[in-house]
Amino acid sequence: MGVRLRATLAATLTVAVALALASFALFSALHASLERSTRQEAEANAAAAATAVTEHGTASVPENTGTQVLDGGPSFTTAWTDRAGGHLVVEQTVPTADGPVTVQGRASLVFAREALETLRRLLAPGVPLLLGLVALLTWAAVGRALKPVSAIRAKVADITANDLHERVPEPRARDEIRALARTVNGTLDRLQSAVEAHRQFVADAAHELRSPLTILRTRLELADPSPLASQALADVERLQSLTTDLLLLARLDAGEPARHEEVDLAQIVAEEAAQQRPRPDVKVIMDLAPDLLVHGSPGRLRRLVANLVDNAVRHARTTVAVRLNARDGAAVLLITDDGPGIPDEHRHTVFDRFARLDHARARDSGGSGLGLAIARDIAAAHAGTLQLTDRTEGTGMRVVIPLYETAVAQEKRQA
Repeated sequence: MGVRLRATLAATLTVAVALALASFALFSALHASLERSTRQEAEANAAAAATAVTEHGTASVPENTGTQVLDGGPSFTTAWTDRAGGHLVVEQTVPTADGPVTVQGRASLVFAREALETLRRLLAPGVPLLLGLVALLTWAAVGRALKPVSAIRAKVADITANDLHERVPEPRARDEIRALARTVNGTLDRLQSAVEAHRQFVADAAHELRSPLTILRTRLELADPSPLASQALADVERLQSLTTDLLLLARLDAGEPARHEEVDLAQIVAEEAAQQRPRPDVKVIMDLAPDLLVHGSPGRLRRLVANLVDNAVRHARTTVAVRLNARDGAAVLLITDDGPGIPDEHRHTVFDRFARLDHARARDSGGSGLGLAIARDIAAAHAGTLQLTDRTEGTGMRVVIPLYETAVAQEKRQA
């Protein structure tokens, strides 16, 4: 249960216990007070009857006045309740010339019982209504108090690695919630500094490695042919590819803007899918809807398609299918292969950086584990998505990118 619900239940339960005790005490006090008043009335009637009998005889006691003269008896006073008659009866022995007689003083219990019943009828609906009001007011008050916390939570949930410059709102009240907001903002400051330092380091390292790797590759290409030189040249090419990937990731992480323009996605997909692949034995089948225009960077979209097609070719057995069509104002690119597929336990990590599945390592001679991560970030930079599709065999990747008109309209609304 949330804090709001727990606070409401705790307050309602506390008030319920307090009302129950107060109602019991009130009911008991009223019952005792009414019983005492009724007894006093009966004793007064008995005393009046005793005085009349003593002074004027038994004939002086009128009937139907709450008093009654009985036969003689012992000299004592007693009280009891006539349940059947609904009266409290007080008996008192009075000495007379003819001997002791017993007189009764009666007082009706009807009014006391009616008063208690009226109180019960008031408490029965009143207590639940009061508890409901307490619960409603507590729910509203706690919700109002926790509203800044909800705003902080929502803002933190919206902050990603690409917008660490944003901060959570700080309430004006000088309370614990404001202290929490300041602590969160301080943590975001330190996190932003660490992430920016990391990005800068990756970008600097990748940039500094490009020049010596280019020189080393040139020297190896000019060297006398030998198996060792060929192997070293292949390793240098992989290092160059890795540094290029790292530099691109650093730019994507930093949110470095790329020049967006109207791009024919079908043409880019056709050209990249037709490129010569490391495995010529794998057949690439294309089914592309023409003239699908998107708003994006041609270079990065080419990299997105190339990474996905290369990944599918490396893991396919015989065939890779590339399909492109339009649906609901977006271009949908689906790339599937007939390879071994991705186990369920790895589906949530396949887009992580440097993620390489165990069953693919023996065959994956050219992958760095960054291709799918780069493709996903490029799709996100174009307001699109990259996801795995559900397949019984092989692997499927679905890219969804808004069409040109849709993307331009969204940018105008955001502006």
